[in-house]
Amino acid sequence: MKFFNLIKFNIFFISFLLFAQLSHGADRVYLDISAPEARKISFAVPWLLNKDLNGQKQKLGGDLADILAKALKFHGIILIIPSSEYGGTQNTNWKNLGADFVVQGSYALTSKGITLELRLFDVAGNETMMGKSFSGTIKQKETMLFKFCDDVIEELTGTRGIASSQIAFVSHNKSAKEVYLTDILGRKLRQVTRHRNLIVSPRFTPDGKALSYTSYHTGNANLYITKLNQSKVTRALSRRKGMNLAPAWSPDGTKMILTLSVNGNPDLFMLDDKGRIIEQLTKRAGINVSPTWSPDGSRIVFVSDRSGKPQLYVMDLRTRNTQRITFKGSENAEPSWSPKEDLIVYSSLRDGVYQLFTTKPEPGAPAEQLTSDLSHHESPMWSPDGNQIIFSKRDGKKHQIYAIMKNGSFQRRVLAFPGSHTYPQWSR
Repeated sequence: MKFFNLIKFNIFFISFLLFAQLSHGADRVYLDISAPEARKISFAVPWLLNKDLNGQKQKLGGDLADILAKALKFHGIILIIPSSEYGGTQNTNWKNLGADFVVQGSYALTSKGITLELRLFDVAGNETMMGKSFSGTIKQKETMLFKFCDDVIEELTGTRGIASSQIAFVSHNKSAKEVYLTDILGRKLRQVTRHRNLIVSPRFTPDGKALSYTSYHTGNANLYITKLNQSKVTRALSRRKGMNLAPAWSPDGTKMILTLSVNGNPDLFMLDDKGRIIEQLTKRAGINVSPTWSPDGSRIVFVSDRSGKPQLYVMDLRTRNTQRITFKGSENAEPSWSPKEDLIVYSSLRDGVYQLFTTKPEPGAPAEQLTSDLSHHESPMWSPDGNQIIFSKRDGKKHQIYAIMKNGSFQRRVLAFPGSHTYPQWSR
């Protein structure tokens, strides 16, 4: 069910893509490869060698290289040369193979876990660009590899990678919908809620240390927040009669804007981080939902049907001046403001199918269509670096989590968990 339709139900129920190429002895140059036809950077990630066995190849070394390669490829700017083309060995003519960069490394098993030594080698410059060492438990191997991946992306683009980020989503299991948390490759899955009821709209706090969400397990759409540390402490943020839905946290984490129907009509309210009302932002001008803040915290974009159909509106929080910014599409909903620029992604109903579009936060600004296949594309959310968008796509009879680059390229399913999954959210 579309989120905006869920709101109606409640009324009755209660580039950017940049990469760097470093020539020997020259300054780094950042090239814009945001066009779909732009060439990706070719990487080789041979097996990591076991230092305790005189550099022999073992299965663990292949597994470690595979995790790192997948994390690099996830960023959308890197093409991984299959290890089968060179036997996974670190002694290869990389230039003849067509590699721009090579990640080489080794590992050693210790009494406490594992130690990794990794380096990024620039083939054209014939030099090591960076090297890192990590130590931790075996269970932390993904964490260490993801950190190195993020270092590599930052070295190449000037922007930190997103391998260490987390993805939250709602999973449909029989009659219940619960919130889960995973890494970008879906290797580790963690259940956050156990309410055994309907849960919608999870939202990370800006520091990524907690998740807020709306749960119906008491019979009312109440807002809760759960800390993501080992204690997993959960507390109620808003239990006002009616809807307490979809909080949008301010960039500094001190305030949130959400939909309350405490006065009858679903309107936007600003609350502090303890759940106390600061101000009512909209007053009986249709149904007002799905707010999201601009990166500088000065504006919000939200959905309202005050004109008859759901459309996007931008409100200046300093003046409360509100302008409609979408005029095409029979329904425009679920906006998400890029954390890096004035660009909004949203879901638009076109010819009976929800497609993803991006637009500037200005009245009548042109919209760029990102998707066109005949599946519903819903609940888009930006990656922390502003380069990708995660969303829920109806895949057959179920919804699955997909991602796409902000220019519309590299659409792919990113999580392969069984079941149906909606409301994806990306930590920042």
